[in-house]
Amino acid sequence: MDIVGFLKSQFICHLLICYIFIVSGLIINFIQLFTLILWPINKQLFRRINCRLAYCISSQMVMLLEWWSGTDCTLYTDPESYHKYGKENAIVILNHNFEIDFLCGWNFCERFGVLGSSKVLAKKELSYMPIIGWMWYFLEIVFCKRKWEEDRKTVVQKLLNLRDYPENFWFLIHCEGTRFTEQKHQISMQVAEAKGLPKLKYHLLPRTKGFAVTVQCLRNVVSAVYDSTLNFRNNENPTLLGVLNGKKYHADLYVRIPLDDVPEDEQECSTWLHKLYQEKDAFQEEYYRTGTYPAVPTTPPRRPWTLLNWLFWALLLLYPLFKLLINMINSGSSLTLASFTFVIIIASVGVRWMIGVTEINKGSTYGNNDNKQKQK
Repeated sequence: MDIVGFLKSQFICHLLICYIFIVSGLIINFIQLFTLILWPINKQLFRRINCRLAYCISSQMVMLLEWWSGTDCTLYTDPESYHKYGKENAIVILNHNFEIDFLCGWNFCERFGVLGSSKVLAKKELSYMPIIGWMWYFLEIVFCKRKWEEDRKTVVQKLLNLRDYPENFWFLIHCEGTRFTEQKHQISMQVAEAKGLPKLKYHLLPRTKGFAVTVQCLRNVVSAVYDSTLNFRNNENPTLLGVLNGKKYHADLYVRIPLDDVPEDEQECSTWLHKLYQEKDAFQEEYYRTGTYPAVPTTPPRRPWTLLNWLFWALLLLYPLFKLLINMINSGSSLTLASFTFVIIIASVGVRWMIGVTEINKGSTYGNNDNKQKQK
């Protein structure tokens, strides 16, 4: 292992990276709180400012993938469509199989200049999570409880609020509703058999109501639906901990744009989405067999802004930390040193907890309940 690789694997480096992310994130959340006074005065200015503030947080995660880990991301797409990315609003359908699929999604948002304004249909619990969850609140992210009878009115209203959004955005939907596991897949295929739907090998059944409502509410706002399928070469199953350790992966993303094919009628839209997931299953089969997708590969250029943003916060926050540490050591106080050690232990636990949020084996139990046979 070279010296750079050795340093990347050291916990002290991970702790410093997380320190910068947590402290800068809380500072930005605090600034976002004060931007609320702009909402009744100039809503569009509020939105533009919060897009930039959100970028300062999410780009630090992308920096880990792009610059720290050095992970390569290849996009397979139609060359004619490539020039439209980042220049139009779009709904993105992405498979939910990996611990860092959200990070790869953010990476492509960054490369096409829509990271700060990107949206997602997310579970309500995430809105209470410091830094990212609070950041999403100010970005007008659409949160749902995943109980459609309770969610419909709220989701529709929040989607309609995005119709006058001043920045180009991609709206991400994991139509499967939860991350893929073998147990959830088995239950999902039992539902498929009970409903007479075609079974899928590599995906869970899509939950169609949220997608149909999103299309209905944003039909005159978005220009395309990006059907995206993410895989990693050599059958690797990447983790956030692996990225933090500097491990390099290679992600392949295949994108199609079935633009005007999406029906307006909810039932027809549901049928269309089920058919789309059968096609996604076929593409997944093809990728496992050949290791590639049937489209032109291209690598969107990496931009320097994620690294520059991280360096800014590192310079701003590491100096007072090191100065405080030196003063504590010079004081010679046992109580002071013990307190600092306690803080380090708490920080270590916090870092491990944040990483654990992304782990598949500690993910949501949504979709595991055998009694919930009604597919939404």
